[in-house]
Amino acid sequence: MVKAICQEIALQKDYLQNKTLQSVYFGGGTPSLLSKQDLEKIFEQIQRFFALTPQTEITLEANPDDLTLEKLHILRKVGINRLSIGVQSFHQPHLIFLHRSHTALQAENCVKIAQDVGFSNITIDLIYAIPAENHHIWEQDLQKALSLNVPHISAYCLTIEPRTVFGKKLEKRKMQPIDETFAREQMQILISTLTSAGFEHYEISNFARKGFYSKHNSNYWLGGEYLGIGASAHSYNGESRQYNIADNKSYIAEIFAGKIPATIEQLSPKEKLNEYLLTSLRTQWGAEKSRIQALEPNFFRENRDLLQRFEKQNLIFWNDERIYLTHEGKFFADQIAADLFWV
Repeated sequence: MVKAICQEIALQKDYLQNKTLQSVYFGGGTPSLLSKQDLEKIFEQIQRFFALTPQTEITLEANPDDLTLEKLHILRKVGINRLSIGVQSFHQPHLIFLHRSHTALQAENCVKIAQDVGFSNITIDLIYAIPAENHHIWEQDLQKALSLNVPHISAYCLTIEPRTVFGKKLEKRKMQPIDETFAREQMQILISTLTSAGFEHYEISNFARKGFYSKHNSNYWLGGEYLGIGASAHSYNGESRQYNIADNKSYIAEIFAGKIPATIEQLSPKEKLNEYLLTSLRTQWGAEKSRIQALEPNFFRENRDLLQRFEKQNLIFWNDERIYLTHEGKFFADQIAADLFWV
C-alpha cells in the first residue's frame, strides 16, 4: 500500500497546480502504525513533487495506545510537527462504553510523553453527551484536558448512526437515545469552560489557543483546495470533487496501471454555494458575502426575509463583508445553513 501511495503522489503532482502546501495530514485510520521507513518514503515523495515550507503544518492522527516513547521519537525525527490524539474521554467507564482500546491513564500519559519528546502542537479529541454521563463528569474531562496544557481541543457530540454498534444497541433498547437538551447543555459547558480558559471557539467543534488553529481543517471549512491520497480519499480543486475507490486491492491495481482510481464529480454553482454555507458558517470567520454573490447573485434578495428572521431571533449577524453565527446560532448551525441552501 505504501508503494501505491507513493505512486499516486507522483500521478497527482499537478492537481494543486504547484501551490505550496500549507498542511499535510496523515489520517483516515491508524497512520501511527506506519514504520519509520514507510513514513520516510512517503515524506520523500511528497517533497519530491510538492513544495513545503518550515511553516507547513504536518499532522498525524493517533490513538493513545499507539504513541509509545519510541514511536514519538520516530515521528519527531521524520518531520511530524503536530499530533491529533483520539483521547475521547479521561473517564474509564466512558472509554469502555465507546469500545476504545486505551485506558484513561494511557490517554493522559501519552500527551505528557509527547510534550516531553518535544511536541508543542497537540490537539486532543473528546466526546460528549454520552448516555449515563452527567455534567460533573464532563466538567472533569474538560478540566483534565486543560491541565495537560494542550493548545487545541476538538469536542464532538456522540452521534448514533444506523447499522453501527450503537445503532444496533439503540434498536434493541440496550442504550438510551441521545437527549438533545442534555447535549446542548453539555455543549454550553464546553464553550464556557474553554473560552473562559483563553481558548478561541473558532469552529463549532474546535477550540484553540491563539496561533494554533488547525491549518488543514480551516482550509477545508473555508472552501480551499486539497488533495487526498489513498483508497477512499477525497480531493477538491475548486471546480470538482474527486473520490478514490475504497477497495484496497482495486486501488493498488489501478495505481500500478498508471491510472488515478477516482470518480470525478463536477460541482454546479448551487452545490458549491451549499457546501460553502455549510462549512464556513461553522467558523468564527463566517461566510463571505462576495463569495456567496459570485455563486448566486440573487441570494440576498431571495433570502432577505429569512435572514431578517434569523437576525431577529439572535441567530446571525452580519456586516458589509460577512455573515456570522451568534453564540445562540452556533447551537443550530447545520439547520441555519440548510434553511439557506439554494434549492
